[in-house]
Amino acid sequence: MHRRTLTLLALVALVPVLSLSAQDIEEEFTWSGTVASGDAIEIQNLNGAIAAEYATGSEVEVVAIKEGPADDVADVRIEVVEHAGGVTICSIYRTRGGRENSCAKGDDSYLNNNDKNKTRITFEVRVPAGVEFVGTTMNGRVTADDMRSNLRLTTMNGAISADSTGWVRATTMNGAVDVEMGSADWTGELEIESMNGALTVTLPAGASLHVDADTMNGRVSSDWDDVQLRGRRKNHGSGTIGGGGRDLTLNTMNGSIRLRRAS
Repeated sequence: MHRRTLTLLALVALVPVLSLSAQDIEEEFTWSGTVASGDAIEIQNLNGAIAAEYATGSEVEVVAIKEGPADDVADVRIEVVEHAGGVTICSIYRTRGGRENSCAKGDDSYLNNNDKNKTRITFEVRVPAGVEFVGTTMNGRVTADDMRSNLRLTTMNGAISADSTGWVRATTMNGAVDVEMGSADWTGELEIESMNGALTVTLPAGASLHVDADTMNGRVSSDWDDVQLRGRRKNHGSGTIGGGGRDLTLNTMNGSIRLRRAS
């Protein structure tokens, strides 16, 4: 089975999953501002969940809740970087020697927690229609509910759940993925991947694309007869839906893959 190495864009060091105790404190960071339609609001986190939802207003609203021991919380800041493509917001942990952490769009960020800081940060984001949402974390679940734009969601340890009128790109290492797209108008290839977790992908009934789905330990199922299932355990599926024109790649190592057609 063809498999691409899963990577976390802009995150370069593994972070242990950390629990909170009764002595932990909580601090809140808030930001709001206008991001042009077609541009992106991007969240880059290391340890904690990201939850996005549709905003009825015209501004993006971000709340970051920092939880952990007081000394650790004081050593983590939230940085906001405005750039030509929108706004990127990062959790910046203090480093212990070596390269300093920095916040920038996409791959240009450098984030790690080599100081073993126990702070956990939960981001809550409200996103207006037409503003792309990019959510990346190392340890935590990523959710995006009732969205009205394209989504790019990534985590290392956590599930991904999303529904949007746009398309959704989703990648995790450990966790299930459940996404529903209202549009299949992306350009080129769209990937939805997990190493350890089932994939459920719901597409609009009128989608036109070529799909290729692979799992090692699980099976593939599809609401489209155009997707032909192969293998003794039906663990591979491929075919052209509608007129084709773009590619959808679905990969998991351990888990089943279900391709659903929206009613």
